[in-house]
Amino acid sequence: RMETDCNPVELPNNMGFEEDSDYRDFEGTDVKDMRLEAEAVVNDVLFAVSNMFVSKTLPCAEDVAYINVETRERNRYCLELTEAGLRVVAYDFDQTDDRLQTPYHETVYSLLDSLSPAYREVFGNALLQRLEALKKDSQ
Repeated sequence: RMETDCNPVELPNNMGFEEDSDYRDFEGTDVKDMRLEAEAVVNDVLFAVSNMFVSKTLPCAEDVAYINVETRERNRYCLELTEAGLRVVAYDFDQTDDRLQTPYHETVYSLLDSLSPAYREVFGNALLQRLEALKKDSQ
């Protein structure tokens, strides 16, 4: 069911940083790899859109990743994910348009809610089903 357009990043088991590592300055700070963050975003909401995947064409870095999304209305967007949040950077896959000045959204839910009524409906129904299941479990 899930369509991905890139391979998940393989992480070694020995992720401890040595003392002489270049990363010692970052100790205690929250350094995120945006590609991993982007994969998590995709996995969270893929069920409520037609297609969504991390771009393999546009560069991912520690501070930015790009996600392609096609809504159930068949509208395509390229989203930029940064520490500031998510925003639309183009109206097609694997594109960026510097002239676009779209607002940042704190969450993918908020962004998709503003773009796609069908997303809102599917997501709302899924939420309702979960609540119903929880209600049954607690009885």
